Amino acid sequence: MKEYFFDSAVIGGGAAGMSAALEIDKKGYKVAIIEREESLGGILNQCIHNGFGLHIFKEELTGPEYAEKFARNVEKSAIEVFTNTTASDIKKEGDYKEIHCYSKKNGIFVIKTKSIVLATGCRERNRGNIAIAGERPAGVFTAGLAQRLINIDGYIPGKEAVILGSGDIGLIMARRLTLSGCKVHCVVEIQKYPSGLTRNVVQCLNDFNIPLYLSHAITKINGKDRLTQVEITPIEENKPNLSKTFTVDCDTLLLSVGLIPENELSKKIGVLLNSQTGGPLVDSTMTTNVEGVFSCGNALHVHDLVDYASEESSRTGGFVVDYLKNKKPDNQFKVVSGSNVKYVVPNKYNPLGENKFYLRSMAVKNNAILEIRQNNQIIKKINKNNVKPSEMITISLDNSDFTNNDINSDNKLEISIL
Repeated sequence: MKEYFFDSAVIGGGAAGMSAALEIDKKGYKVAIIEREESLGGILNQCIHNGFGLHIFKEELTGPEYAEKFARNVEKSAIEVFTNTTASDIKKEGDYKEIHCYSKKNGIFVIKTKSIVLATGCRERNRGNIAIAGERPAGVFTAGLAQRLINIDGYIPGKEAVILGSGDIGLIMARRLTLSGCKVHCVVEIQKYPSGLTRNVVQCLNDFNIPLYLSHAITKINGKDRLTQVEITPIEENKPNLSKTFTVDCDTLLLSVGLIPENELSKKIGVLLNSQTGGPLVDSTMTTNVEGVFSCGNALHVHDLVDYASEESSRTGGFVVDYLKNKKPDNQFKVVSGSNVKYVVPNKYNPLGENKFYLRSMAVKNNAILEIRQNNQIIKKINKNNVKPSEMITISLDNSDFTNNDINSDNKLEISIL
């Protein structure tokens, strides 16, 4: 098999992968991007709505426009891009990591590299993940698949739709289906609050008078060959109240019931995953438990804004450069989730350097306080007007914030929402 040699290889050519690769290339290292689709951009290529780029580019862009800005920079760089290429396996062999790939153009080949960035994105949870009772008719789609059918392939999945889940993609597809001539009867959400951004609830549901049923679940799917009806049941006192079940006639059901970081390849090289995020456990440099293997973007944890994924991934590219220069933090200590915090990434911090943390709340709270403890001592409090699970929170801390750098101390960092 043909072999290629690089200082670093990035698996995934979406916003995260391109951001990391550009940072590595900028420092003069030889880097490759492996992307299974025919062009760079990842999921952004089918996200034709606007709302991207407000943080990175200070302008409102569509998904393809956002991706194009990065792709043009990749074209101008020395980055070698392998599109239409699938990475089927990764393993450690001597001083190198080996990525086994195949493509129509290059056949089967191996990329040997000193470092790997896992930027494989995420996948959608489907009906099997949530176990809805009923028949198995045609007309049940994940929201992302329906988005691709409409925006890329030019097909409308149905005429009368119900959407399960109020995640951002589900909200956006409620608007997209409506604009395409499909009647969206309602969005059904099992939680007491929407899962997506407030702006998407307003722009995609309220502006089109689409009902949102909070604390409701779809309890049954009906239809022999094609979906004909769904049964919707309110959740009261944490259980379905079947006496209040009602039906909605429809031929299409879109599932927007969460995203899962894509890490099948990660597990093949022995990367340990975080049960809270579904992505790898990483230290303060975004390094996994496998030396020289990094993770960023939605493969690490699901972001609410692509701008944050790009920013995080650029930082990861900088950490890869440090690794190639044999620069590593001297001491790192554990980071844990405190009260009302679902997860914190990264899972370690460096008290002598700059640290940026990404976390999500488990509750909707107004006038909240972020409390940060080191060694069980409060070192910082940050006021937040509003926190909610749908919106990621970022915190930056440096050596001036930490009170104890003693290697012999526990120095555990705990972040809570009060």
